[in-house]
Amino acid sequence: MNVQRLLHTADLISTWIGKAFAWLIVALMLLVCIEVFKRYILNAPTAWIYDASNMMYGTLFMMAGAYTLAQDGHVRGDFLYGSMPPRRQASLDLVLYFLFFLPGIVALTWAGWSYYQDSLAMHEQTFNATPLPLYPFKFVIPLSGAIVLMQGVAEIIRCIVCIRTGQWPPRLKDAEEADVVAQQLAASEYVDEESRQLAIEKSKGMKG
Repeated sequence: MNVQRLLHTADLISTWIGKAFAWLIVALMLLVCIEVFKRYILNAPTAWIYDASNMMYGTLFMMAGAYTLAQDGHVRGDFLYGSMPPRRQASLDLVLYFLFFLPGIVALTWAGWSYYQDSLAMHEQTFNATPLPLYPFKFVIPLSGAIVLMQGVAEIIRCIVCIRTGQWPPRLKDAEEADVVAQQLAASEYVDEESRQLAIEKSKGMKG
């Protein structure tokens, strides 16, 4: 397996997981709408709805982290970074991955596994009239940490490749996102053709 295939495999796993858990948004919306109807129309509120919605949103947020990293979507201070050549960007990213990313994600995964084991041992539940089990939700912490760590290792490899070649290796981009960008820009009257094409190319994965 060559390096590019390895990177695309990591991107594919992160993208598949992110899209799978994105359906929690639909479930969460339905849950909240049903609860609003029950609470204000039927006057029959549900005791566990607040805890359930928090756990669903937390799961979505954590399990989408690797997908966002694979799509290079995390927020960064771009004032200086965006004007750097690819090799300098990759060098800076590589240092920051080792200084902050790896220690933080390893600590999250390790501590999350301990939290999950403790919660499972006591069959931890929420504190309300209709308690919900907490240990399945706490298992999401080390699981999401491990997936983000996997994608982070791929990003470190991507940085090393860029330092060696002077170009960022292509990402396995979400075609739907690129299509949305193209459709939005096509209807804009305030973007010239050159800027439109540049934005579309960037949405397809041309980093830096």
